[in-house]
Amino acid sequence: MNDLIDMIISAHGGLERWRTFSSLSAHLVQGGVLWSVKGHAGLLDDTTVTVDLRREHASHAPFGDAGRRSSFTPELVSLLTADGQTIEQLAEPRRSFAGHTLETPWTELQLAYFAGIAMWTYLNTPFLLAAPDVVSTRIDPWDEGGETWERLRVRFPHTIATHSTEQTLYVGPDGLLKRHDYDVEIAGNTPGAHYISGYRDVHGIMIPTRRRIFPRQPDGKAMAEPLVVSIDLDRIELR
Repeated sequence: MNDLIDMIISAHGGLERWRTFSSLSAHLVQGGVLWSVKGHAGLLDDTTVTVDLRREHASHAPFGDAGRRSSFTPELVSLLTADGQTIEQLAEPRRSFAGHTLETPWTELQLAYFAGIAMWTYLNTPFLLAAPDVVSTRIDPWDEGGETWERLRVRFPHTIATHSTEQTLYVGPDGLLKRHDYDVEIAGNTPGAHYISGYRDVHGIMIPTRRRIFPRQPDGKAMAEPLVVSIDLDRIELR
């Protein structure tokens, strides 16, 4: 790892401390226009998200109805009853998004896949920078809001399901993440600028509690509206 990656991971609590935990769960409140565009307004507005820290798995409970929860892995996404019985499932879920644009509606299983890759990526970052075959390159700094942020261009291997193969992290002088850019491949490569704030110390790990995602313009600047997704977390638990 390079010096910038070392600084980022250290600022968030350090890899050694992170590896003492195996899962993260939090109360999740979401908003923004994306959910109605995709035909699922309100379904995941207020839920609990749980992500695995050692393999790619995530779950939202409830998933709409109080008696349902989701289960996401890159190979299979499922909707389950509260006691774990399968309601429906979709193998090789990413294939189902072929030809999608931002306006293409999602099925509930596709929504579960998107929510799974999103929250698993967000809550495991920046520690994913130390994962095998994740390649990071320092690029030119970025000026925004009267601050200068260092930047990392991150390339993910095909073994990790995430928004896009290439993503960019913006880092403040304190080593904490300020912004996260990507192109959402399963929604027609829609470009997003994802702002990160509201850090809390949870058992020695710095975890952001507030995320706001806006469209990203060709010059790299974020549009002021619409608010595509808002994410607020509380009741965070590391186990």
